[in-house]
Amino acid sequence: MTAFTHALPRKPVRRAAAVGLVAAGALFLSACGGDGDDMSGMEHGSGNSSASASASTSASATAEAGSTGFNDADVAFAQMMIPHHQQALAMARLADGRASGAEVKEIAAKIEKAQDPEIRTMQGWLKSWNRPTAAAGSMPGMDHGSGDGMMSDGDMEHLKGMKGAEFDKMFADMMIEHHEGAITMAEGERKNGEYAGAVKMAGAIVEGQSAEVKQLQSILDRL
Repeated sequence: MTAFTHALPRKPVRRAAAVGLVAAGALFLSACGGDGDDMSGMEHGSGNSSASASASTSASATAEAGSTGFNDADVAFAQMMIPHHQQALAMARLADGRASGAEVKEIAAKIEKAQDPEIRTMQGWLKSWNRPTAAAGSMPGMDHGSGDGMMSDGDMEHLKGMKGAEFDKMFADMMIEHHEGAITMAEGERKNGEYAGAVKMAGAIVEGQSAEVKQLQSILDRL
């Protein structure tokens, strides 16, 4: 679709910039130690988690976040990934009543099932670490076009106005960029994080969202 291409050009994901932003976010935080067990059952994108399992995971995250140490990278990862996931959920929920392709609807449902409980888990970690859910001042890296994959308000409004095949195309294009930003952030956590649960979640994000990127690209290639 020519009109869509001019309205929302694909922006290259700058992975190096996003990794740097994870490190920059850590500068807002003071180093500290804590205790916590490794998180279990973190299957990103599997679609098998239930509401009761999600609640249990969130509660256990708060109770357990203290057996192994955590560092600034862990805190920055959680603080930055929470709003990132929240925007992905907002995008996924727009598919209801707008998307025409069954595969787009399926991916949107998987995103909701995976990322909503992950948000609650990360909020539980931050609470147990006595850290705010957002860094002081403006959130580092949460600026559209910086390489983190976040969409602008204008992009979100544009997506809301789409329906049918036009929605499917724009959703796939935007979610690919959004996922690539999350993958970059998660790779930084795997490299620099200390808390076992956060490192494990980061690995699940890389695996699950990489698979979804391939699926979304396949959808784009057919549209």
